[in-house]
Amino acid sequence: MVCRCYVLPAMHKFVDEVRLRVKAGKGGRGAVSFLHEKYKEFGGPDGGDGGDGGDVIFRTAEHLMALSHLHPERLYRAQNGEPGKGKNCHGKKGKDLVIPVPLGTQLFDAETGELLHDFTEPGEFVAARGGRGGKGNAFFKTARRQAPRFAQPGEDTEEKEFVLALKLIADIGLVGFPNAGKSTLLKALTRAQPKIANYPFTTLSPNIGVMEDEWQRPIIVADIPGILEGASRGHGLGLSFLKHIERVRLIAFVIDLENAFVEDELRILKTELESYSPELLRKPSLVVLNKIDRIGDKKFLRALLSSYRKQGLQPQAISALTGEGIDKLRETLIKKLRRKWTKSPQQSSKK
Repeated sequence: MVCRCYVLPAMHKFVDEVRLRVKAGKGGRGAVSFLHEKYKEFGGPDGGDGGDGGDVIFRTAEHLMALSHLHPERLYRAQNGEPGKGKNCHGKKGKDLVIPVPLGTQLFDAETGELLHDFTEPGEFVAARGGRGGKGNAFFKTARRQAPRFAQPGEDTEEKEFVLALKLIADIGLVGFPNAGKSTLLKALTRAQPKIANYPFTTLSPNIGVMEDEWQRPIIVADIPGILEGASRGHGLGLSFLKHIERVRLIAFVIDLENAFVEDELRILKTELESYSPELLRKPSLVVLNKIDRIGDKKFLRALLSSYRKQGLQPQAISALTGEGIDKLRETLIKKLRRKWTKSPQQSSKK
């Protein structure tokens, strides 16, 4: 199997929640004008309508993987509509303001907490509509009122506040304890360049890489920050990153073979996921035994593999550091995802 891998643009900071203030454009005022032409003593009103204000629109952007580009201290404004003019010339509509967001963003009303839109699919949502343009005095001409000397002002708009929360939509989520080698594995699978060091909590935010299967589609792989026992109750990095597992299509449990309680790792990880959301354990999964290059006792490794197989699991033994078993693991991951895409009519129709 041939796979091409590439890396998403590096982000200086991962942000998965932000509060934003936005304001749609104000409508342009209508014009008060009268026709002045040679040889026409009574030209009549010819004031045009003002243009509508621009909308504020949130739209998904494929290249984004975080909300880091948004600035909470800034007021995001759409353009005001232009005022009307004489000779029945209408003002231009204000330019819409399009705010790009990553796929997986949820948009909440900051005041009520109501979920307004969930970007689970590419698309857009109009969060604030521009004000209507005011009518010019030509609109108000009647048989009894031949020369109206007034026009409507443009409709004003209110400032709105939203909370944007990101839940990553990834094909594969790497889940494991701190220092299990998830970042190294992400690098081996996708050539991403996450921070790697030999101490817990090196990864303080999800790292993203893309593995491209030549026959299918780009496969997004997310390294979820290390989970500790009690994470579902807020211990360690707590709930802040468990939410990013909710939307992954396949979970890869990365087991650290050097861990003193290696035989309990999978049970603890599954318990934490189940405590957070029982739905997580219904997702397709794979057990990855990492750091086989550090294990001199091959008898212990064979016994551990046998124990997992008796549970109906098919563990993959690898070394993310040396690359041993990585090609086979990549093939297995892609096969599992293909099987899921084939079973899902929605996914199949998108290919």
